[in-house]
Amino acid sequence: MIEQSPKLIHAFGALAELGQEVANKNNFQETIRTSLHLLSGALGIMRGGVARYSRYAREMNMLAIRGLGDEFPLSLSVCVEDERQFLTNGLNAIDAHAARVLPFFQVYAASFERRHIELFIPLIIRDEIVGGLFLGEKATGEPYSSYEKEIICAMGRHIGVAISQRNLLAEIERHSEENRRLFEDLRRTYADTVKAFATAIDCKDKYTEGHSVRVGKYTELIARELEWSPEQIEGAATAGYLHDVGKLTVERKIINAPYRINAKESAELNKHPSVGYEILQAIHHPFTDVPLAAKYHHERLDGRGYPDGLYDREIPYIAKVVNLADSFDAMTTDRPYKARRAAIDVVDDLRRNAGKQFAPELVIAFLRGVLRELKSETKDRRFRRLLGREYMEAEGLAPAITGALNELAPTSSLTYIAARSGSE
Repeated sequence: MIEQSPKLIHAFGALAELGQEVANKNNFQETIRTSLHLLSGALGIMRGGVARYSRYAREMNMLAIRGLGDEFPLSLSVCVEDERQFLTNGLNAIDAHAARVLPFFQVYAASFERRHIELFIPLIIRDEIVGGLFLGEKATGEPYSSYEKEIICAMGRHIGVAISQRNLLAEIERHSEENRRLFEDLRRTYADTVKAFATAIDCKDKYTEGHSVRVGKYTELIARELEWSPEQIEGAATAGYLHDVGKLTVERKIINAPYRINAKESAELNKHPSVGYEILQAIHHPFTDVPLAAKYHHERLDGRGYPDGLYDREIPYIAKVVNLADSFDAMTTDRPYKARRAAIDVVDDLRRNAGKQFAPELVIAFLRGVLRELKSETKDRRFRRLLGREYMEAEGLAPAITGALNELAPTSSLTYIAARSGSE
């Protein structure tokens, strides 16, 4: 035993290295190759291989081989009886020559004999087969001793843990991918439902058909210019699509009136923000600000808006964004009692009302987006698609926007600059 001590010390050193290799969780394939190298070097084993077991296909699939040659099978089938016997045996060395009673060793007898496979160690972790070790003869030609088999099994346990960890990670990744796909499907379904709902809202008003959809898109464009996160941009767009949901309860004759409505009708119409809030508040939204945008998108910074006459900081930030998008679409589309306004007039209106009706930094972001498209600084043509080429190419529009941007301060005594969280 004394003369074998150096080999024993070397083996335990390799065992420690193997444990560290597995614990580091580096590249899985490299971990397995290194593990086989350490095991073979520690005990002077001429050839061998590490396999990973697939319980679905009932196969041992080789992960790393050393000295087995090209003819050794890379995939070895395991029958139900083999699996049962391996589990019964546990993580202990099996003599390949003595185990010929098992179908596994009968089927691959020729391959094992040709490459001098002497031991097979089923890697059992938590009562589950995760792989196997195939080991050939030692360089000395001596048979494996009992303590060498114990060392092999100890190393095999480390390798089995590495494979088990990899299997667990793969399973988590698979479930994560499935959940991601499910989540994306739900998001698409939600987005499609929101857009369909917006279309339904607009169908009630033949004069402003497409208004809610356009407001949703303008709101999205503003959020992008503010460099909000993708989730915040999606939430902003949703708020824009659904901002007028309360109009579903307003009489069609009021909505479609081909004249400027009277005070009584106006009072009825002005209830739609509060009604919209009640409708949306009852729904569990992924974006919590959506009901607030519906209720407060007609509020103004100067407190002259409705329904509650909120003043500046009291107005949820998303409502300020939707307010600008809603007003811009109202000014740039034909109404039964008023034609769309000229592009330059709209720019001037935004400039004059920045700090009164609109948050200045939102006006700046919006106009900056239009100007970047006019100057072809972006490949997107979103404003052009919404407004029409002729409208976007109105004479003097770019200089008018440039002038407005030069005049506008990023804030005023009335304006609350919100953080880029998308809401106050």
